[in-house]
Amino acid sequence: MNSTIFPWMIALPLGASPLVYLAGRLGLRKVEGNGRSWLVRGLALLALVLAWIPFVMSWRQFIAQGGRLTFYFETIGLQADGLSLLLAAVTLGLGMFVVLYSGPYMAGEVGEEKYYAMLLAMIGLIVGLGCANDLFNFWMWFEAMAVSSYLLVAFYREQSASLEAGIKYLVQSAVGSVFVLLGVALVLGATGTLDMDKIRLATGAFTSPHNGLALAGAFFVIGFGVKVALVPLHTWLPDAHSQAPSGISAMLSGVVIEAGLLAMLRALSTLGLLSVSWGTLLLGFGAVNMLFGNLMALKQVQLKRMLAYSSLSHIGYILLGIGITLTSGQLAGAQGAAFHIFNHMLMKGLAFLTVGAFMFALLNQKGSHRSLVIEDLAGAAHNYPLAALALSIALLALGGLPPLAGFMSKWQVFVAGFQSGNGWVMGLVIFAALNSVLSLGYYAPVVNMMYRQKMGDIVQQGEAIPLAMNIPLVVLALSILAIGLVPSLMSWLTEPAGQAILMIFGM
Repeated sequence: MNSTIFPWMIALPLGASPLVYLAGRLGLRKVEGNGRSWLVRGLALLALVLAWIPFVMSWRQFIAQGGRLTFYFETIGLQADGLSLLLAAVTLGLGMFVVLYSGPYMAGEVGEEKYYAMLLAMIGLIVGLGCANDLFNFWMWFEAMAVSSYLLVAFYREQSASLEAGIKYLVQSAVGSVFVLLGVALVLGATGTLDMDKIRLATGAFTSPHNGLALAGAFFVIGFGVKVALVPLHTWLPDAHSQAPSGISAMLSGVVIEAGLLAMLRALSTLGLLSVSWGTLLLGFGAVNMLFGNLMALKQVQLKRMLAYSSLSHIGYILLGIGITLTSGQLAGAQGAAFHIFNHMLMKGLAFLTVGAFMFALLNQKGSHRSLVIEDLAGAAHNYPLAALALSIALLALGGLPPLAGFMSKWQVFVAGFQSGNGWVMGLVIFAALNSVLSLGYYAPVVNMMYRQKMGDIVQQGEAIPLAMNIPLVVLALSILAIGLVPSLMSWLTEPAGQAILMIFGM
């Protein structure tokens, strides 16, 4: 059904982005210092709150019509299905919390208005990426999202480590974008069209695998795999996550890599007869990501680098669920993967924001911009009980302890694997469960450190965490608990997303 409502989810953040920048640069000159910070943050937050209105209206229209929504402007097409709405919900939700959280964190920073403007642009571009329906414009959305995220990763441009992380991210993502564009060219050459629906019809008519499309699929896996952080294409991730502002680290881990994964799925779904092969490949990448991410995280002493490597392992669980669906045709695996995408946004968003809150209170307020290490949190629960509890909930949920949200989405993926009846898949499920236990080897020591009896000097001398930073921590922590206790709360969002995966792959 043609709809003019859901494009406003894209237009509001994108349109507000230059307005926020101009408000900060050219706005009322009487509004200085903290007042200007409130101005740009308030405008950004208002844009994201308003974007929820078309989301809710689009969701109701989607349910009422029982099918995807479409919008065409000349030859440019957009579409909203279960995957699009899942990505929009994840992006708008975490983005809103990051804007609220960033008020005290970014106050007084040089270029603060650029931060909010580029954050809004990235949010709008990610939602647009999820709605694109032709391969070239799909690539354009993807590339624009990447450019906005480069600038945010290298926001602290006066720090050499931040610039190095931004350049590494830029170079590797640019190479990945070239591979995606080559894949788009091969698909165009094989089918004569860039419209994804027409490509599926054309490739569906092939009676045997097409070598050009197989090569295009390999290029898509490599190109999008950089953004998804598939091992060994992940090397930008730990530096980018650790050097970016903490709110951006939360967006990178909780949204951007998932957006890259959903983009890869949409591109691969156009390639016809190869769905079973891609399912097997995704299962293999999932296993490698889980093990490598956990082993690398075990070695880390810097908290943000540890969380960055743990993102590799959680991408592995998502790939496992999708691979189960592509090899068995079951809805449960894809729905479990969608559930884990949402939960990962909550858990990793909470973890990065809480670590950022500790950095703000213990280091930044003292004039230090070094990385926060695990030992810095010795006895933190005594002075910061709320933040310590929030970080504990996030880490234990990431480790898969019941009754928290992370356990429920992992359990859904594991059950789908056993229901497939495939011995290899069941073996991978056992492997994934063991990796979940292994991850507690680096999550549990952090929790133990925070609840030590003796406080470290840095904790004793720390400043208070502002209310604006505590509010997102409380809401995210309560959400993890609520979804863990009642996982059916998210079925309205995850089931259509799982069905969308089945539909685009023709299952």
